[in-house]
Amino acid sequence: MKVRLPLIRGLESFFGTRDENLRLLESGFGVATRLTPDAFEIEGEPDAVSRSESIVRDFISLTESGHKISAGDVNSFLRVLTADDSVTLRSLFESGRARNFGKKSLAPKTPNQRAYLDAIERYDLVFGIGPAGTGKTYLAVAMAVSALLNKQVTRIILTRPAVEAGERLGFLPGTLQEKVDPYLRPLYDALFDMLETERVERYLERNVIEIAPLAFMRGRTLNDSFIILDEAQNSTAEQMKMFLTRQGFNSKTVVTGDLTQIDLPPGKRCGLSEAVDILKGVEGIQVIYFDQRDVVRNALVQRIVRAYEQYNELMGPGRQMSLKLDQPPAELQQDAAVP
Repeated sequence: MKVRLPLIRGLESFFGTRDENLRLLESGFGVATRLTPDAFEIEGEPDAVSRSESIVRDFISLTESGHKISAGDVNSFLRVLTADDSVTLRSLFESGRARNFGKKSLAPKTPNQRAYLDAIERYDLVFGIGPAGTGKTYLAVAMAVSALLNKQVTRIILTRPAVEAGERLGFLPGTLQEKVDPYLRPLYDALFDMLETERVERYLERNVIEIAPLAFMRGRTLNDSFIILDEAQNSTAEQMKMFLTRQGFNSKTVVTGDLTQIDLPPGKRCGLSEAVDILKGVEGIQVIYFDQRDVVRNALVQRIVRAYEQYNELMGPGRQMSLKLDQPPAELQQDAAVP
């Protein structure tokens, strides 16, 4: 089966940089595409062609209505559309309404991102769990900035466990704040992306925005605050319980983490996984799970995440994913012992 679609101004955004979106459409639905002087052709099995045609026609209709959809947004939408036959491009675009976050206007690009933002609006405590690049931290910071600017809260508290990611950094010079800042840098990056530099610095000076390691939360009660715990997979069970009981009146808490990247020392219980199990079914709490389809960074990141998932499934829970760097594999040790 083959269909021909009209060429319109702006259709190049659908094609993507170096036609990467076309390649995604072709591989996702098993179709072949061709650009002629007066039409865009799609050929393949009837069901696959109909699905592809519907996506392109939705794009054309939205574009002719005055909507601008970037090549990057098309790429994100196509990843969802090729994985979920029940979703249309129009429904994805329209349900992912743009929100204003300081100097940014963002729209969720996947169903899970939409569910995440809706959950943050509706619930007092939200867990966002999934791999790197899915927007867990970035969207949480965006919602915090929006709440602050709309005077829903009076301050933002951003915190992280100060845990080394497999390195041994040793002694860090400087004040206590300078020692922990490297661990908190991703939170600063998100803030500076949402707000003007001068405003961020002014808020930090006045403690309207506070960025601190998790250990600094003990003994506090946080009222009228938007609180984010990032990299929560590196919190211990004791730290997580301490953190979750800091929330005061008119406050909202978001906890983000990736359970595949735990850097806790051996023998330490992961506070994030334990909290999700314990709090299952508790009123006022929502857990949103992200997967590799929600990765909105370079498409290569999505493939990397999926490759690691497949590797972990193959190796099973009893196998270590990596060897100690200072110790060769057992077979090499045996070879070395042979004179």
